[in-house]
Amino acid sequence: MSVRTLPLLFLNLGGEMLYILDQRLQAQNIPGDKARKVLNDIISTMFNRKFMEELFKPQELYSKKALRTIYDRLAHASIMRLNQASMDKLYDLMTMAFKYQVLLCPRPKDVLLVTFNHLDAIKEFIRDSPTILHQVDETFRLLTDTYGGLSAGEFQLIRQMLLSFFQDLHIRVSIFLKDRVQNSNGRFVLPVSGPVPWGTEVPGLIRMFNNKGEEVKKVKFKHGGNYVTAPKEGSFELYGDRFLELGTNMYSVNRPVETHMSGASKNLASRTEESLAPNPLAKEELDFLARLMGGMEIKKPLGPEPGFRLNLFTTDEEEEQAALTRPEELSYEVINIQATQDQERKEELARIMGEFEITDQPKQSTSKGDDLLAMMDEL
Repeated sequence: MSVRTLPLLFLNLGGEMLYILDQRLQAQNIPGDKARKVLNDIISTMFNRKFMEELFKPQELYSKKALRTIYDRLAHASIMRLNQASMDKLYDLMTMAFKYQVLLCPRPKDVLLVTFNHLDAIKEFIRDSPTILHQVDETFRLLTDTYGGLSAGEFQLIRQMLLSFFQDLHIRVSIFLKDRVQNSNGRFVLPVSGPVPWGTEVPGLIRMFNNKGEEVKKVKFKHGGNYVTAPKEGSFELYGDRFLELGTNMYSVNRPVETHMSGASKNLASRTEESLAPNPLAKEELDFLARLMGGMEIKKPLGPEPGFRLNLFTTDEEEEQAALTRPEELSYEVINIQATQDQERKEELARIMGEFEITDQPKQSTSKGDDLLAMMDEL
């Protein structure tokens, strides 16, 4: 088990979230100044120094619902609002995109290059905001300091934890289906071609050695693929050619993206629905949420600027239909954390959640999940 997985998971999912929001802001013809404000506010919150310090502390991964709560708050860190169906779709797209990237990483260490690709793209979003740009560069240095000296084995543990986190998610995404990299059951198709990992040879040759370490025989075999040697290793520097395309913006070409739950995934979700029994990690999850949300430090708008609603679907009717057909067990409105006796922590979370409230926003933007204390009281 690795205690260094959470920062990579959070930053890559956050990068995918920004790609999707940028695409939808353009598709809905949101004025440029408003769109920039939304992205700037979210990125500034996401890369807040105190928040990053909490994120990079060695810690275990927690439940999908606990992590989802952080992204819910992050997505609403500006004047933009998403209803439940759109937030569900946003999170589905984020998780499936990063899952695909982790699966395709040639080496476990390359998940760091995927992270750098996300950070490089994020810096393009805020290239005219030097203060926020500095925040992102500081996070890059944190990544370099934290992961630069890790061994291949430690990166393999991180990759295993990431895949374990995603293993039950098989949501079909139209882009992946059209590109034939995902099957109709939501599982990805892994290629048997392309460059092999840096520092390795193209498969097809077995070398045999004697007890003196001398090569005595070579045997060729057919590997059934179309592999080539990697021409170079991607750069792990602040500025450089990452070479790896994984983690770049796949929405740069404007095309609609749909998500669908496969039948197998719905059944699996039903079987893995959170138990009503007390969770032994409840206090740790509560601490995790309190620390991270306390570090976000979301600022309230200075003026009476009106908010707007972003729709992740093509039409409002599709969004409403998705809300009606979403399996109840996949709703993230309630976090099943059995911690009703921890009054001090509940009060702290209530205070933190109160800081997320943004005044003068449309009524429809609120939901019963806006107050974490209320969510826990409903258990």
